[in-house]
Amino acid sequence: MGRPRVAVLFGGRSSEHGVSCVTGGGVLGAIDRDRWDVVAIGITRDGRWTRVSDRPEDWRIVDGEMPSVAPTDAVVVPPFEAGVSEWREVADSGSVSSLGSIDVVFPLLHGPWGEDGTIQGALELADVRYVGSGVLASALGMDKQFMKIAFRAAGLPVADDVVVTPALGADEQREAIEALGLPVFVKPARAGSSMGISKVSSWDALDTALAEAVRHDPKVLIEAAQVGREIETAVLATPDGLLASPAGEIVTGGDHEFYDFEAKYLDEDAVQLLCPTFLEPDVANVVADFARRAFVAVGAEGLARVDVFVAPDGGVVVNEINTMPGFTTTSMYPRMAAAAGIAYPALVETLLATAMARPAGLLR
Repeated sequence: MGRPRVAVLFGGRSSEHGVSCVTGGGVLGAIDRDRWDVVAIGITRDGRWTRVSDRPEDWRIVDGEMPSVAPTDAVVVPPFEAGVSEWREVADSGSVSSLGSIDVVFPLLHGPWGEDGTIQGALELADVRYVGSGVLASALGMDKQFMKIAFRAAGLPVADDVVVTPALGADEQREAIEALGLPVFVKPARAGSSMGISKVSSWDALDTALAEAVRHDPKVLIEAAQVGREIETAVLATPDGLLASPAGEIVTGGDHEFYDFEAKYLDEDAVQLLCPTFLEPDVANVVADFARRAFVAVGAEGLARVDVFVAPDGGVVVNEINTMPGFTTTSMYPRMAAAAGIAYPALVETLLATAMARPAGLLR
């Protein structure tokens, strides 16, 4: 038997297209090519699936510019029949060629139309194995409103919030919003990489913040700000159970009031990523416990990053779970895994092996 074939899938239609491409490059550089036959598939910003370069260096940030998937003259077509593993390329001329069988997909899409359960559903329909969480867990992990409902049901502490939708706007909920107190964070309910997030310290700025959030999602979460340290934990499903890594911490400086998109990807000097970071042992135990419970609460699989706030008195509040976290070599998830003794290539290998061991065509 030859090497199993893995499709690394990235790009996509969301505002996190460039971040996904950088993540794709990171994984392409970590996969053991002696163990895996690799094909890179990119999805353009307008949703065209296409075969792209599998060279990691082609997917790096250059001079502050994010990489992007460019269309080619052929579109990649997944199988439309359960149990059929052959993928195809269809040229603009109409000619069809075989891309061969693909054993497992590593979906590295961030944001809507990918991380939210949509790509997972498409792969499920075709009985294609893939890395990471299934349809429901991915959807819960993307939608901050329902994520917090799952957390509350599991007994996890979360920040107070108000959800604004086209049907129930901010004016109708003004009293509830102002009861949150200042400052608040205004967030698109279904976006990541801090896209569209604003910190509001005066109610006069609320409408502007809402308009920015709505550019990314018509549903908006307004959340009471939490005072404390921003702490992250990498959770990895292993044969021995859920591994919670040593905690990592984000410390922002410069002109950034919080860990926004610019700080995450374009202004490295303004951010310190401490991994591992120091927590009192009892607080560290609570953080790890909450991370594992959050993973279970949404039904996550494979991997997730869980973010919490640790208050000065040691209290812990769960912020969110990310079922497909940033995965470049310098991202927090791989760094925290390394602090747990799992190097980046071994982490990628573990995730692929776990996905390959899962029977295809079964409900997740």
